[in-house]
Amino acid sequence: MSRAGRPSGSASTDEEPPSASPTRRTPPTRKARQLTKYLRDERPDYAYLKAVFRALRAELGIEIDREPKTLPYVPTEAEIRRYYQVVWEGRRTGDVVLIKTLLYTGVRVAELVAIRLEDVDLDACRIRITRGKGSKDRTVPFPTSFKETLALHIRDRRRVGGDHLFESSWKKPYSTRGVRAMLARYAAAAGMTHPVSPHQLRHFLFTWLKTQGIDDALIQPYSGHASRQSLEIYSRLALSDAQQAYDQTINRFPV
Repeated sequence: MSRAGRPSGSASTDEEPPSASPTRRTPPTRKARQLTKYLRDERPDYAYLKAVFRALRAELGIEIDREPKTLPYVPTEAEIRRYYQVVWEGRRTGDVVLIKTLLYTGVRVAELVAIRLEDVDLDACRIRITRGKGSKDRTVPFPTSFKETLALHIRDRRRVGGDHLFESSWKKPYSTRGVRAMLARYAAAAGMTHPVSPHQLRHFLFTWLKTQGIDDALIQPYSGHASRQSLEIYSRLALSDAQQAYDQTINRFPV
């Protein structure tokens, strides 16, 4: 007998059972070659393969781990007013026009720097966005109160032989990086607790329109979103014919 009162050589009841050996998996590249033998004759395209693997996940009971969607930071009306006050006091007309264009239209920064003078329809108060996200064209409205300011800016651009709505003194279109840097400088000068990006101004416009009761169906045509589902995030943030709805509402805009 052992000192602990158990027969010598017997297994201790405190010992853990041996762990199961890890599942051996075929390397992904080799597994792909194996599957290719079954699929090659069917000449599958991307959409078919995507559907096959979706069905395969269902057969195996595999769940996709998705990151929870976080709501973007959207400036408050008070912050936008303070921000724009600093822009206005800077007395740089080109900067004022650029930032107002972002605020009023909600265009993406890459779309903004691609706007040409002939894309602006002053009579209809619209700007044509050519080959926006997804290579899609659309038009975006701006308020009639902005028409004169924009017309003067366009006149000045044409006097110096400009081609794009926003260009440097060397007649080169602004870069997206330059626009972001401009917005960041004004945000710092305004003492903003968050940096201000072109996309945050876009978020602000669409969230504000939602708070004014504008329906997704009226926002979608000029927002450039692929579907109304893409606008649901603004519904969550706001809790509450497109040109006409815009015109009737934008007069209450804080800037």
